[in-house]
Amino acid sequence: MQELHVKSLLPVRLDKYLMEQYPHLGLGRLNKALRENKIKLNGKKQPLSTRVQNGDTIRVYLLDDQLGLTPSDGPEFLSARSGADIIYENSDLMVVNKPAGIPVDGPEADTLLKRVFRRLYEESRYDAAQEPRLCHRLDTGTSGLVLLAKNAEAEHFLTDAIKNRQIRKTYLCVTFGRPVPPAATLHGFLTKDSLHGVVRVLEAPKSGAKEIITAYDTIAVSGRLALLKVDLITGRTHQIRAHLASIGCPILGDSKYGNNAANRELKCKYQALCAWELAFPKKIANPRFSAMAGKTFYVPKPWYYQQILDGTLR
Repeated sequence: MQELHVKSLLPVRLDKYLMEQYPHLGLGRLNKALRENKIKLNGKKQPLSTRVQNGDTIRVYLLDDQLGLTPSDGPEFLSARSGADIIYENSDLMVVNKPAGIPVDGPEADTLLKRVFRRLYEESRYDAAQEPRLCHRLDTGTSGLVLLAKNAEAEHFLTDAIKNRQIRKTYLCVTFGRPVPPAATLHGFLTKDSLHGVVRVLEAPKSGAKEIITAYDTIAVSGRLALLKVDLITGRTHQIRAHLASIGCPILGDSKYGNNAANRELKCKYQALCAWELAFPKKIANPRFSAMAGKTFYVPKPWYYQQILDGTLR
C-alpha cells in the first residue's frame, strides 16, 4: 500500500494526480483499481473525476511493481545521464533545455527531472526536501525550454503566470505540407480520448471540449515542407501537433498525428517541434520575482531550421 499526502496549490483531478505520481499505471489499470476498491481518497472510494487538493490523503492498495516502483540502494536519479542543460537559474527557479526523446518525468531511468537532480547532486547542491518541480510539461518527442520551481512560492508564481497566459511560449516546427494561408491564428476546441492517448480538434464547441488558439507564421518553405514559428496562445495537451494536423499540415516526425510514410522517408524519429522561446511579462506584481520582468530565454535553433532554409530537407 502506498499513502500519498497531496501537495498541490490548485485542485486537480484524482486520476490526473495519480497518473502523474505513477505514470506506469495507465488509465486502464487505474480504472480497474478503482473498480476493485483499491483507491481511497480520505478513507473513501471516490470517482476518478473528483478534485483533490492540498492536504488530502490518497491510499493506493497495489503492489510496487504494479505502480512501476522498484527498490533502490540510492537516489533513483543516479541512473540518469550526468548533468542537464540549464539555461538560467536563480534561488527560485530554473529554465532548462529538454532534448527530444527524453521524458520530462516518470518511471524511466533517464528523464529531464532526474538529469537535473543528478547535476545538483554532482555539484553537492541536491536537497531531497527542496527538489525542483515541474511547472509545465513538454511531450517526450518535443525539445526545448521547461520551467522548474525550486520552492512553493515560485511554483505558485510560475503556474499562475502560465495559467493566465502571462508567459509567452513560442515554438519552431516543420510541417509536412505548406499551410494556407502562410500565416494565421487558428481557433478550435479540443477533446481528449484518454483511452487511446490522443486528442481531437473540433470546429464547434462541445460538452467537455476546451478552447484552443494557435497562431503560426511561415518562415520558409522547402519542397513539401514548411518551417513555422508558432505562438501557443492556449496550452493544451498535444495542441500544436493536433491543431496543425487538423488543417492538413502535420508536424514532421509526429507518429501520432502525422504522416508516417514521410517520417520514415525523411528519417525523422521525433517530431520536429521545439519550445524555442519563453518570455516573461514586462511587469510582475510580486516583488520577489520582479527581476524576471521582461526576461526572454531561447534555446539554439534546432537542426532542421537551417536545413529548411538551405533547401536540403525537402
